[in-house]
Amino acid sequence: MSPTSFSITSNSLANGLGRTQEFLGRSIARLSSGERILQPSDDPQGLGTLEKLDSQARRNQAASTNVQNAISHVQATDGMIATIGNALTRLSELATRAKDPLQSPEDVALYQEEFQSVLQQLRDTVGGTTAEIGGSSDVSDPIGVFNGRQLFGGGGGLIVNVGPLPEQTVTLPASDFRSGALAALITQDASGEFLLRVDDQSAVSALGGAIDHVASERAEIGAVQSRFVLLSQTLTVEGENLGAAVSRIRDADVATETTQLTKLKLLGEMGTAMLTQANQSPKSVLRLLEG
Repeated sequence: MSPTSFSITSNSLANGLGRTQEFLGRSIARLSSGERILQPSDDPQGLGTLEKLDSQARRNQAASTNVQNAISHVQATDGMIATIGNALTRLSELATRAKDPLQSPEDVALYQEEFQSVLQQLRDTVGGTTAEIGGSSDVSDPIGVFNGRQLFGGGGGLIVNVGPLPEQTVTLPASDFRSGALAALITQDASGEFLLRVDDQSAVSALGGAIDHVASERAEIGAVQSRFVLLSQTLTVEGENLGAAVSRIRDADVATETTQLTKLKLLGEMGTAMLTQANQSPKSVLRLLEG
């Protein structure tokens, strides 16, 4: 074999070994990073799909956070409304006892004292301006607040985005206790005295109307809460599916890459041995010729 032939063989083996080392480097990079696509040329179509799915997954996660915050808002509102309902029940109990003709004026006075105290608690919870609930000053910092937002001031509902698409929204209803039957209970005159007394003839019926108002608001809140819980479960499943789809495109197949790595290491060792032998062959021939 001529020196030229040896040179061609050596170059061919060197090129093959270089490609093997390149593939080996990619395989090691995939296993170390855990990602199948190391550069756009590895899978252009898969990379495009991955970008879309990843964006959708992030929007899904943001929507899930919105829903969880909305559930917290609804739970806080429902808890406050339940407390208001309990207070109204106690007020109706006091008003009914005050109608007992066997009660002494002193007993009725004690009922009236508690009655006013509970009404004041309701007023402090609901809040409102003097134009809405009377009195000598506004209740501008009520107890019924969640994350800085007053819960019982009415107005428009809150629109919550509950999905990856902009049109996927649900409206949180606004509970308005500063008008209607409940507002009539907590209204004061200009001197700060409540207009309703425990022994008024209309007290029981007025309280009944307020209880109906609260029950209606709580039923509406409960319906919205059920919807948000269902949405949360749906978004969780959708997020898991998106995560699985992203993983199938982006993540490296560890079993396949490990097998490929073993194969490439073996090929690299064999290629190195063959290249070494090919480089030594001309020297051996020359020694024979010199001999």
